[in-house]
Amino acid sequence: MKWGLAVGALTVAQALAAQPPTTQPQSLVPQISTSANGEARVQPDRATIFFAVETRASTAARAGADNAQRQRAVLDTLRKSGLAEGQLSTTGYSVTPEMRHDGKEARVIGYVARNMVQAEVRRIDQVGALIDATLGAGANVVSSLRFYSSRGDEARRLALADAVAKARADADAIARAAGGSLGELLEVSTSGPVRPFYGEEVAARASMADVTTPIEPGEQTITVFVSARWRFVGAPR
Repeated sequence: MKWGLAVGALTVAQALAAQPPTTQPQSLVPQISTSANGEARVQPDRATIFFAVETRASTAARAGADNAQRQRAVLDTLRKSGLAEGQLSTTGYSVTPEMRHDGKEARVIGYVARNMVQAEVRRIDQVGALIDATLGAGANVVSSLRFYSSRGDEARRLALADAVAKARADADAIARAAGGSLGELLEVSTSGPVRPFYGEEVAARASMADVTTPIEPGEQTITVFVSARWRFVGAPR
């Protein structure tokens, strides 16, 4: 009987030894988590101008006809300035009644037609002259001007590299302070702008002067955020 128990115990021990070692769940693996912001600066070389022609008349038909005539002149001017068809697009059109409130009653005193156009400019040095040209041709609203860079993707990758380097440097410092070292990267994620830009409001004015509207795009700072987790390797005992 004792011999049978010994053989049984040996068989169980051999079976356990033959099994592969259990993998420790990742949630139980010692880890170090860090995050960092990365930045890259870039010079804008593109711009988007948003402008409109707004007309008023006693009837909707007259307001629309006047608007069409003026907007056609504006678009022709932009094409003569070198903008191709693909750089111009209509972003909105409306004809609405203009109301006046006399006491409790409201009455229609006219109609307002508004035709909004977006112009993509591929040369920053053209922006001021194009704004003056659109105002001189009949546009009376320039709602905003936005700058961006054609090298935005490249700059974003530089910002990502900067963020990862900062996150790893922090993780290395934490690991050393804890008496160990940094192991393999377990996870990394990022967020940040894809096409950064900044804009400014531009007031409509009559283009009567010989001086071109001054435009200074400055520089853009592209910022991204990175978070990462590394395995922590403790010092041998």
